[in-house]
Amino acid sequence: MTSIIEGYNYDIFISYRQKDNKYDGWVTEFVDNLKKELEATFKEEINVYFDINPHDGLLETHDVDASIKDKLKCLIFIPIISRTYCDSKSFAWENEFKAFVEQASNDQFGLKIRLPNGNVANRVLPIRIYDLDNTDIKLCEAVLGGVVRGIEFIYKSAGVNRPLTPSDYPEKNQYKTFYRDQINKVANAIKENISGLKGEPLEFISEPKEVIKITLPEEKARNKTKKVLIYSLSLLVILAVVFVTIKTNFLNKEIEKSIAVLPFRNDSPEDSTQYFMDGVMEELLNKLQSVKSLRVLGRTSVEQFRGQDKSISEIANELGVNYIVEGSGQKSGNSLRMRVQLIVARNERHIWGNSFEQESLNMREYFKAQSGFAEAIANELNAAISPDEKKLIEKIHPINFEVYDNYLKANQYWGDVGKESLQKALEYLNNAITKEPGWAPLYSGLAQVWMALQQMGFEPPSVAIPEIYNNLNKALELDPNLSEAHYLKALIAHLVEWDWQKSEKEFLEALANNPNDAQSRALYAQLLCVLQRTNEGVTQGRLALALDPLNPYVKCLYGAILPCVGDCKTAIDLAEEVIVADPGNYLANNVILTAAYQCKEYDKVIKAERYNLPVFNVKEDEINEIERIFNEQGFIKTYEKIMIQLEKFAENNPISPIDMAIRYIMANQPDKALDWIEKGFELHDPGMTYMATKIFNLDQLFNNPRFIDIVEKMNLPLPRN
Repeated sequence: MTSIIEGYNYDIFISYRQKDNKYDGWVTEFVDNLKKELEATFKEEINVYFDINPHDGLLETHDVDASIKDKLKCLIFIPIISRTYCDSKSFAWENEFKAFVEQASNDQFGLKIRLPNGNVANRVLPIRIYDLDNTDIKLCEAVLGGVVRGIEFIYKSAGVNRPLTPSDYPEKNQYKTFYRDQINKVANAIKENISGLKGEPLEFISEPKEVIKITLPEEKARNKTKKVLIYSLSLLVILAVVFVTIKTNFLNKEIEKSIAVLPFRNDSPEDSTQYFMDGVMEELLNKLQSVKSLRVLGRTSVEQFRGQDKSISEIANELGVNYIVEGSGQKSGNSLRMRVQLIVARNERHIWGNSFEQESLNMREYFKAQSGFAEAIANELNAAISPDEKKLIEKIHPINFEVYDNYLKANQYWGDVGKESLQKALEYLNNAITKEPGWAPLYSGLAQVWMALQQMGFEPPSVAIPEIYNNLNKALELDPNLSEAHYLKALIAHLVEWDWQKSEKEFLEALANNPNDAQSRALYAQLLCVLQRTNEGVTQGRLALALDPLNPYVKCLYGAILPCVGDCKTAIDLAEEVIVADPGNYLANNVILTAAYQCKEYDKVIKAERYNLPVFNVKEDEINEIERIFNEQGFIKTYEKIMIQLEKFAENNPISPIDMAIRYIMANQPDKALDWIEKGFELHDPGMTYMATKIFNLDQLFNNPRFIDIVEKMNLPLPRN
């Protein structure tokens, strides 16, 4: 590897004790987030050395070969300072921290450098993840030869002193720090230090000041005038400092590159062309979503504003974005006119616009124009586009107008779970394949439709599953970078195959090609919780919600995992936002059911059951009786009654074993819950994948040998009490 300054091998070296990365991968997550922040901070590529070795410092030996010394030849050294790092017997301390200080002190720049603003900084940039004892602080200062100044990632509250995580709420932290801001501070500090090493000037250079001479004509007035002058000059200096500080802070504050692409206005004379205009909008959306340095909102959230009479600034405020993309188009036959513009939300100022028009639509030119629009928008916002992202954006689909038209028609149908709509989607996709058998999205679409047909019970698994696999494999054979195909494979590996490693690999492939896919990110968050990597899961869930904040499905997926970190209250709040608009939403009521049980808000549990029990053919009068028992005899007696009803339903109807197990725990009958869990394993019930998490409140079973036996057979990590 090479540095941006000749003669150095790396720009940044990350030093840490493996002990600080074993529990929840804190250091790995920090490095991943820092790399993303650096991409948005530097125009050049910054090379980071980070050894994710399963052993701590070559098994804690001091036998360091020349390769380690070569890697230490870097510009900035970042030690993750913890209670375990400050240990003179550790490899990281002796052969990384102390070795870098000695090496840097004797190279061309020295250990301390002058920044563009005139301040002096150390090339060692400590990241503190714990409040340290005085002895540890003195140990660090003895090596550095000065005060330990760094950036803190510490969560502190009563009885708590631990590393700050992305899922921590600033208001609950004694230091009120926000993880995302701290990452930004690290990147900015690195940029300042490297600018100092490169000898770059200040970004903002003040204009030459006019020299003003003051003449005092009368000697007797000198003392009085001197006092006034000193006061006036002091005031001017204070005002100047305040002005420069405000101006510099304002100019240096980077506005987040967040975009919402609103539904395109259809100017066609016929309403029947709306599906095509939606496809035009989605094509641009998909290309923008492939750029990692942009936050591009999902379609579900922006659809809420279709046809609404709201201003751009109002819409942007509700969606939490800084930029809006508006578009319009007109289609007649196979001719198309479209117009796209980029708007700054806060003042509704148009900063870019372009159009495309063809009387006889050439699909190659159409896709080329869409790629140009996406790149122009990204460039207008100074968004970094990697070579791989550029390839995705500029991908040209080798199809004709009729194939694309059939694909868009199928797309409008396969979102509907009705049998007729799904059959119609199949018809359009198969018709397109006969004309163009080499276009990957057609096969990915077929896989989605067959999955829906099987899930809704319209086709048996014996028919649907081979179709799903065959079409997914064909899609990825034609296009290995097809995000939606990787997403479907990840979902199948998780819920059907119980292959956790494969599922994670496929989710990561999907997100690599579409980092703004909220649904992939939300379901990946659930997989991480299944794998007992809860902090990572909550981080991914929060990112998913930021990408599609008004999507009820994403809200429920994120809310479902929050009980894994004990945040049942926020889980309830998110689900309740969904049921305001859709009181009978089964998924939202299930989230409330389990989260409210964890929060001991039993009245909300029973309220959620009022909406869910009809699914199991529980009649209105029986539900009223259940509510009466709750009011008079309490929660456990209520669930004893509920389980009588559900067992009756299960005699003649399929029922999810995990649903039964959850409710038997609420009825305080753990043995019966275990019976159903064993049945769920035999039936390969998809809900079983979550059994060892705190999502389903099965904690009291975690130490039971029968429960552990099932967990081990499923190759799941053992649950954490």
